[in-house]
Amino acid sequence: MGSTRLPGKVLADIHGHAMLFHVVRRTESAKTLDRIVIATTTDPADDVIVAWCGEHKVNCFRGNKMDVLDRYYQAACQNNAEAVVRITSDCPMIDPQTVDKTVSAFLSEQPDYASNTCVRTYPRGLDTEVMTFAALQRAWTEARHPYQRTHVTPYIYENPGLFKILSVTGEADHSAYRWTVDTREDLEFVRAVYSRLRSETFSFSDALNLMKREPELAEINRSVPQKTLQEG
Repeated sequence: MGSTRLPGKVLADIHGHAMLFHVVRRTESAKTLDRIVIATTTDPADDVIVAWCGEHKVNCFRGNKMDVLDRYYQAACQNNAEAVVRITSDCPMIDPQTVDKTVSAFLSEQPDYASNTCVRTYPRGLDTEVMTFAALQRAWTEARHPYQRTHVTPYIYENPGLFKILSVTGEADHSAYRWTVDTREDLEFVRAVYSRLRSETFSFSDALNLMKREPELAEINRSVPQKTLQEG
């Protein structure tokens, strides 16, 4: 709830539901995942997220507010995870098939870490990262820079000499699209997409076709700058 650019965004209304609802429900549609866990913080401001999880029967873990890497590690330990798939809570257009493609590549090639963000071909907001528990544990043990703790995975992908890394890419480059929610402009864009597609289960191709029909939609948040890793 403590987002610096858009406080409370994870529970912002999109098409009659909280943003977190869409992230969870769309992620649940992925066929390669065993369990969904919301890893929130012990900050009292996030009590509403815990309450939301209880209401919607979603697994929830509470951990360190600032050290997100520690939060992920502790959540993985509590859930006896052999591998962890990272989906961020501000991606209400996350695509289940894209998640499955990344996870399937991870299972097939057996790297330490697989991601569709190493070389960006997907819109920002379809980000999927998969890592072994051993890789997560090593990052948790060895990462020292604050941004490596805040963003969970930089220690892994910045050290290809220590980890086997697999880049998963799409058939075409759609990386110019911004489908994540950091600002009011981003939220306006996502609301516009949902209102036009009138569905909670639209596909990646459905969204792409909408962009082709109404290219002006992409202008709503095109000028929003993506924060650097060091900005938090």
